[in-house]
Amino acid sequence: MTKQAFSFEKALEELQTIVSSLENGNVGLDQSLGLYERGVELVRLCNRRLEEAQQRVNAVVTTQDGTVTIEPFRGEE
Repeated sequence: MTKQAFSFEKALEELQTIVSSLENGNVGLDQSLGLYERGVELVRLCNRRLEEAQQRVNAVVTTQDGTVTIEPFRGEE
C-alpha cells in the first residue's frame, strides 16, 4: 500500500496495534525496535495528514456589520 493510499484511520489503527503489542511485553528486543520504528513512521504520517486537513479547513466568520465571510482556519489564537 502506498503512503498516499494509506488513510489516517488505517495508520492510527496500525499504531494502536503496535502500542498494544509493546505494552503487552510479549515481543523480543529486535521486534520491539522494529515496532517502535514503524510507530514513529506512522505518527509522522498521521501528523502530516492532520496538518493537511487543518490547512483545508475554512472558518465561517461574521463581521461586526453582519457580513458572513469564509476565511482560512487559523487555529487557537
